[in-house]
Amino acid sequence: MKTFNHGQWGRGDLNPHASLHQILSLARLPIPALPRENNMILSHARLPVPALPHIASLASDIIPEKVNQFPEKLTNDMLSAFLDSRRQGLSKHTRLFYYRCLSKAIGIKLTGQGINSFLSSLTCGNGKFAYFRAIRAFVNWLIRNDYIKDNPLKRVDPPKPSKQILPSLTTEQVNYLVEQVDSLRDKAIISLFADSGMRLSELASIKACDINWTNCTIIIWGKGNKQRKAPFTEKSAKLLRELISQNGTGENIWHMKPKGIQNMLLELAKRAGLPCNPHTFRRTFASNLHRAGLDIEHIMRLGGWESLDMVVRYTRSVKFEDSLKLYRGLESPSKA
Repeated sequence: MKTFNHGQWGRGDLNPHASLHQILSLARLPIPALPRENNMILSHARLPVPALPHIASLASDIIPEKVNQFPEKLTNDMLSAFLDSRRQGLSKHTRLFYYRCLSKAIGIKLTGQGINSFLSSLTCGNGKFAYFRAIRAFVNWLIRNDYIKDNPLKRVDPPKPSKQILPSLTTEQVNYLVEQVDSLRDKAIISLFADSGMRLSELASIKACDINWTNCTIIIWGKGNKQRKAPFTEKSAKLLRELISQNGTGENIWHMKPKGIQNMLLELAKRAGLPCNPHTFRRTFASNLHRAGLDIEHIMRLGGWESLDMVVRYTRSVKFEDSLKLYRGLESPSKA
């Protein structure tokens, strides 16, 4: 019988290499070098026979490009990336503000319609504008980093907060609150709040070494991690001296956390029947200074405000009182 070698096989069904021909022909991929006896098969298939590059060289040639593309919806990963990108020195309260607002918006579509729908679903009144501010900061970050090109907020109207007359206290009401507490510490806190207009975080961080007894000022770290001076009166100075003489060391002169100060004021408000929180005292500070005749620009500097807007808002009720006095003055002659 005649013997056939591998090179004499054709492409018929009896050829044991036929399936290899078909696969390689269809794939049309570079073929690795095989032993010499198989070369006739490959040449018969009219395919090139190059040597495959080493795996390492393949990996070095393929450099994946960074693709700045985010999903259409706000996700937890996007929120984390946004918070991590915030500049150093940003207040932890500001970061918490972004987290609280944006975590409730997880899943919304980053379109004008999606953002409008989310804002419309909120039932927090003036709080809607806070959510809008957080979303605006997030969208600006997306645009600045080329994650999106079109600003969806172009099709979103900012929520319009109502302008209510915000409560403040008179000097007599502040004195009444001081009398309603027994603790020397609590008396000093209430008096200093009303005297200085400090924010809660500012007052809660005071140390004895921060106080200048000569000109009755305290060096504090204010909003935006900015250092400033806050004034206080001789009445508060007397309470502070007595308090510090008893125990002026520690994390702060109060030996309490901000939450403890808030809880004390909440209990006092229930007993006294008067609004009693740090924001009320801050408005009281601005309003009483305005009643005493100070210009709003001086009030802005003394209270550590960045602009006149909040001062004008806080003193709106005082301006009405002034206008009402003039109105009553016009009314009196007509009665005579």
